[in-house]
Amino acid sequence: MRRDYLRPTLLTFASIAIGVVGWSGYVTLLPVALGFPLLWSIARTRLIAALVSAGYFLAASRGLPQGVAAFYSSDIWPGLLLWLCASLSFVVVHAVLWTKNAGGRPLRYLLAAVIMAIPPFGITGWAHPVTAAGVLFPGWGWWGLGFMTAGLAGLVTRIWPAVAIALTGFWLWSAAIWTDPKLPEAWHGVDLELGVSLGRDTDLQRQRDMIATVRRAAGNGARFVVLPESALGFWTPTVERLWTGALADGDATVIAGAVVIDADGYDNVLVAIDRNGSRILYSERMPVPGSMWQPWRSWFGESGGARADFFANPIASIGASQAAPLICYEQLIVWPVLQSMLHDPDAILAVGNGWWTEGTSIVAIQRAATTAWAKLFAKPLVIAFNT
Repeated sequence: MRRDYLRPTLLTFASIAIGVVGWSGYVTLLPVALGFPLLWSIARTRLIAALVSAGYFLAASRGLPQGVAAFYSSDIWPGLLLWLCASLSFVVVHAVLWTKNAGGRPLRYLLAAVIMAIPPFGITGWAHPVTAAGVLFPGWGWWGLGFMTAGLAGLVTRIWPAVAIALTGFWLWSAAIWTDPKLPEAWHGVDLELGVSLGRDTDLQRQRDMIATVRRAAGNGARFVVLPESALGFWTPTVERLWTGALADGDATVIAGAVVIDADGYDNVLVAIDRNGSRILYSERMPVPGSMWQPWRSWFGESGGARADFFANPIASIGASQAAPLICYEQLIVWPVLQSMLHDPDAILAVGNGWWTEGTSIVAIQRAATTAWAKLFAKPLVIAFNT
């Protein structure tokens, strides 16, 4: 009887450890997440597969309850509820597709991986093991993604020891020669430490402080200066005039986060500003579910919440180049970056406003995931975060 409980217990605790270590925020530890499909495949029952899936996902997303509590200035219970609800789709998909038939597991697991990468289930498809492709196969691009997919399939077959040894070899080789993605020439990403006030403090002095920050970066040779998500607050004609006037005598282009509001809701955007004027450069494809994107409002005839257009504007033209923008939550899921890479952009722009993640590893995980994707496709990376 003890042995009947020992194996499931060990598998569940192992999946928790894999989730914690793989998604600790250190990019070179992302391949630890590849232990999840292996544990999933050796589960002997559907229930054990569900427990393994739950342990992995809940551990990987462990910062969510605390972050949600900080975001809503409430106790931990709303965060715990969202954490458990978000894990439900991951657990259900992997439990339903688990099979006793060893020959059918590779196809079943790949189907689960695809389902968790694209909407609707991909909306909460955090902690996807395929993200590790950039660590194992840096610079290999779509070929690297293909080898990673083959590796995931191999880990759920009887030859998993050989596959694991091969993938470990690639991991060790990559870690030995690892370098972070380079910054595009004449670009500068500005990290801020303004906490909750960013985007909410809309007085003139805050805008002038931002302008001074941009001017310092431009004075050091930056032609393109990237500010974090929500840096400009609400994008109004007054703010637009202030910024275009401030940049009228220089060559710098500012790319900054802002919010555009109308009667139906709002868009979380990146705005490009230079001496010739301004334009909306990018609208976030996938805002944070629950806190920003609230589709249920329309079901009851209500307005409000951020708009989501899952497959809109995958790239943005900036000067003579093209970039793949990723705002905050988009860095945690799979399809936005892959959709952007189909257009072969010149760089990746990753911005965020992570004040609410203090005390968690969420921002570190966002940086690690974005770094991995940039390495996979050999793209320069610009990061701008507020904490």
